[in-house]
Amino acid sequence: MSDLVTGDAVVLGLRPARLPSRGLAILLDLALYVTGYVLISVGLTMATASLDEAARAAVGVASFLLLVVGVPIAVETLSHGRSLGKLACGLRVVRDDGGPIRFRHAMVRGAMGIVELILTFGSIACIASLVSARGRRLGDVFAGTLVVRERVPGARVMPVPPPPPWLAGRFTGLDLSAVPDGLWLAIRQYLTRMNQLDPQVGAAMAVRLADDLVARTGAPPPAGVPAAAFLMAVVHERQSRDAARAFRPSAVAGPGAGPGAGFAPHPSPMPMPTPMPVAAPVAYVAPAPATPAAPVAPAEAPRAGGFAPPA
Repeated sequence: MSDLVTGDAVVLGLRPARLPSRGLAILLDLALYVTGYVLISVGLTMATASLDEAARAAVGVASFLLLVVGVPIAVETLSHGRSLGKLACGLRVVRDDGGPIRFRHAMVRGAMGIVELILTFGSIACIASLVSARGRRLGDVFAGTLVVRERVPGARVMPVPPPPPWLAGRFTGLDLSAVPDGLWLAIRQYLTRMNQLDPQVGAAMAVRLADDLVARTGAPPPAGVPAAAFLMAVVHERQSRDAARAFRPSAVAGPGAGPGAGFAPHPSPMPMPTPMPVAAPVAYVAPAPATPAAPVAPAEAPRAGGFAPPA
């Protein structure tokens, strides 16, 4: 399966497609192409009814070559090896080294397909695919291509191997914000499959990935550290940061807090101020109607005497 693509478009983990899936994809493609050829042939026959027989024959041959040979070549070139039938079956045409095909690969496959698939009704292609260890037909052999499976059953996820102990915590100050997710995925897939690769190919791929990582981080490459060990240490550092960020409460840990700041005890709550007493509501009482005052008799004038009131 084409999971990991390097800078040279080299794919890791190629899974060659076998005859049943390839045959179903070819049948689907042929059904589409033949249907289109028949519809266009009917239209051309009606359009060229006024021409002579030689002209109609030339138009028929040109339309056959264009639709049965030219269209498949154009589709495989533009889609990088994924025709409609292969897309439905989860297949893809790649080069022997896993890279995407180009026009010359699609042209050789299409030219050989006339003999293998159309003139011999697919018998030569079936025999060649059964004999080949990777299920290739003659067109794939001459073009240097391979049909691989893109959709495979889910496999067990392999963990990333830990870095050497002497590299643990060495890249804590490395800025990883500019590293894209695609590069992280490529590094992870390489580290989980590095033991399955050829030693020379794996070493060269580790150097390419390490160079891409150094270019993204802007830090100079560490001296004396192997590329694979450097990738392990950086991936381990990123996983440690993700774990610390996931378990660190944002209300407790500040921007400069360390990885263990998220596990600090919660500070004691502030004492609440004592509430002011609130007076009970007083019911409104309507004032009583005023009672007319009784008439007051005028006071008698003081009688004349020798006593004078105090000043």
